Amino acid sequence: MNYIADTTNFKIEEKTAVTLGKFDGLHKGHLKLIKKILTKREQMKTVIFTFSIAPAELLNHKSAELLLTNEERRTFVEQLGLDYLVEYPFDMKIASMEPETFIKEILVDKLNAGYIAVGTDFRFGHKRKGDYRLLEKLSKKYGFILEVVDKEMFEGEEISSTLVRKEVSLGNMEKVNCLLGHPFSVIGEVLHGRKIGRTIGMPTTNLVPPCRKLLPPNGVYASKTVIDGRSYIGVTNIGHKPTVGREIEKGVETYIFDFEGNLYEKIIEVQLFRFERPEEKFESLDALKEQLERDIQFSRDYFVTAHSTNSNPVSR
Repeated sequence: MNYIADTTNFKIEEKTAVTLGKFDGLHKGHLKLIKKILTKREQMKTVIFTFSIAPAELLNHKSAELLLTNEERRTFVEQLGLDYLVEYPFDMKIASMEPETFIKEILVDKLNAGYIAVGTDFRFGHKRKGDYRLLEKLSKKYGFILEVVDKEMFEGEEISSTLVRKEVSLGNMEKVNCLLGHPFSVIGEVLHGRKIGRTIGMPTTNLVPPCRKLLPPNGVYASKTVIDGRSYIGVTNIGHKPTVGREIEKGVETYIFDFEGNLYEKIIEVQLFRFERPEEKFESLDALKEQLERDIQFSRDYFVTAHSTNSNPVSR
């Protein structure tokens, strides 16, 4: 996959099939758009166009938490088999660009769009004046085909990043995974911890996500960890480890079942499936170990049940 980020100095020479949006979380609505452009892959190169930051960060001076960091988004888009991911710089110049100028200078001149797929709520250009109706009106003038895609629904609600964020903040990971169409994940480099897990016979991996990564409530979750393309069942604690001395940074600590090997400095993906209990402080390491054994059984039972009922979301 070609990754174009933080530059305006590029031009794709091949004709392209493009979809545009924020693509935070890559939920089912986003995947619906991506599937549309993938149907054109034999005739055109496929492109996701988004901005390096959410426009609201610059325009409203609001820094929202992210379902996906830019690095995570890049990883997942690459797995989907697309040809290009463009993370265009968002500044006052692009914010003040008139909608038709955006179509000509960005979609046509830089992306060489021959096919464009957008949702019904897509807006672009100065004061968000551009929409799918304008794209449709100018499609013949600029030589591209437009397809407008209806919103994806779940239980009577439109799937959106806002809805996904709400459910993540509540810890409803099973609903989150249904909205996404894949497991909610944290991707990062395994860091050295205090190695307390080794002293009780349960070595763990430790990730410290960027502060802007949206995480569910502190607590214990049934999880899977993807290592070199292989998935392992485990149990994950999100929080500050109060029993062994409260950590300043919020971390993601995982005990991986049936795995042996050194993972330090390796990039892994931790997928969260079901909340079990809040994080708590125990009086001793023995009490912590006893609870961890119950957590392990909870996770094993969850995945056995999920497998037998085929209720767990399909992994990426």
